[in-house]
Amino acid sequence: MGYIEGQDRNQMILFPESIEDYVSVDNVVRVIEAYVEQADLEEMGFTKTTPASTGRPPFSAKTLVKLYIYGYSNQIRSSRKLNRETKRNLEVMWLLKKLSPDHRVIADFRSENAKPLKVLFRSFVKMCNEFGLYGKELSAIDGSKFEAVNPNDRNFNDKKLEERIARLDAKIEEYMKSLDEVDKQEEISATENKGKTADIIEEMKRRKAIYEEYRQRLSETGDSQISQTDPDSRRMQSNGRADVCYNVQHVIDSKHKMVVDFEVTNQANDVNQLSKMTQNSADILEVESITSISDKGYDNATEIAKCIMAGHQPHVIGTDFDICIPIAEAEQGQPSACIEITEHHNGRCIYLEDRNIAICPMGQILYPSSYKKSKGIALFRNGRACSACKCKCTEGKYKVFEIRMPKSKFTKEYTTEGLSIKQVRIKADGELCKLRKSLAEHPFGTIKRSMGAGYLLTKGLGKVIGEISLTYLSYNLKRAINILGVKEFIDAIKNRKKRGRLTSCRLLFAA
Repeated sequence: MGYIEGQDRNQMILFPESIEDYVSVDNVVRVIEAYVEQADLEEMGFTKTTPASTGRPPFSAKTLVKLYIYGYSNQIRSSRKLNRETKRNLEVMWLLKKLSPDHRVIADFRSENAKPLKVLFRSFVKMCNEFGLYGKELSAIDGSKFEAVNPNDRNFNDKKLEERIARLDAKIEEYMKSLDEVDKQEEISATENKGKTADIIEEMKRRKAIYEEYRQRLSETGDSQISQTDPDSRRMQSNGRADVCYNVQHVIDSKHKMVVDFEVTNQANDVNQLSKMTQNSADILEVESITSISDKGYDNATEIAKCIMAGHQPHVIGTDFDICIPIAEAEQGQPSACIEITEHHNGRCIYLEDRNIAICPMGQILYPSSYKKSKGIALFRNGRACSACKCKCTEGKYKVFEIRMPKSKFTKEYTTEGLSIKQVRIKADGELCKLRKSLAEHPFGTIKRSMGAGYLLTKGLGKVIGEISLTYLSYNLKRAINILGVKEFIDAIKNRKKRGRLTSCRLLFAA
């Protein structure tokens, strides 16, 4: 018995007559086609949405968006690889109608449309919210490091610059001694070596001047480090080692583990991200309040207080303390709204940026006292109250509250007019916190492993935001297809278009 034989390559028709025959009705590319075609890319701010009246016609923005969504969904992020797929991948040929943009055109489109890509991601979240894919009750917040396009050797801090300069000084001194020895010789070969040595010394002096310029820049700006290749990236601890990265924050809804929102920052830790991410998720899902869970990296009393004052319920693993927060104007007329302030346990102070004061857990107002310019730390205290209080919320000789802030914010006016406060107990719900890992870390694992997007291809914070937007859009798309199915998802998109419920971009443009 023989083997299964293929067809003769020399026959006139080897492929089916229509490329449509190669794309099944349940193929994922049909969802990409349906979604992008109904999206108003011009309103979102994309370039190339209106062709010019003269010159060579450009590729449509929808064509390039389709290509990028397909690529990021299939571990193909490089513009050159995407260009190759347009010539050999039948799914891409069907999706782009056999168009083949140059790799430079593909790369430029991603760089030029970083902000619109974030709007596109948020519009997809809005659409999925209309389809009932978000529970809108419980969300998990987490952050992870994504490797930037900047090697460690091209990232410097004060200590590293000091070591490099000292090393160059030692080498320059060593070469200068060798020049003195050459001057004592009269051979021609020695003269030639003298010229080479002088060139080496000049090169080292040039490098030393660059390092000294970096030190001066760090001193003037107050930054802790500087990166040469990607100036916005920073050296951070990632997976047990220090790499130059960006810190990507995301909010995950508990119903189907879909991403609600994300932010890209170059801050090494998560301590100042809780209130912003919580409020963003509530705004996008159009709910007044939301319950969030996060790990110990978000343990910041001021951030937790902001969430509570906005009506949200934050649960940060391990938190158990008291804080005093302002009462809303609607509550001030109700005596029962102000809880009697009792002796606290492990209390925390919070900082009110709009008033430029801090409130201690015993309800006392701490005023801006002094500022350490070298450390960027503002000190808040109330001499009379702190000297009489026996609490342990503050430490040191004067028992002060410290907060990192720019000098300009420290010097601004403070006010306590019309301020009413109440004491609140902060204690994380242990049962809810057990869900955090399965919710918050699942998408990072999928993105970095299954989608191969654990490192970045673009440079600069703005462009990185556009790249991460494509990553999360592709992740949400795959989740939605797995939940609804291809045919049902396409039908839902078409029905939405008929109802005219295309999302306005006013909220989506919010940073």
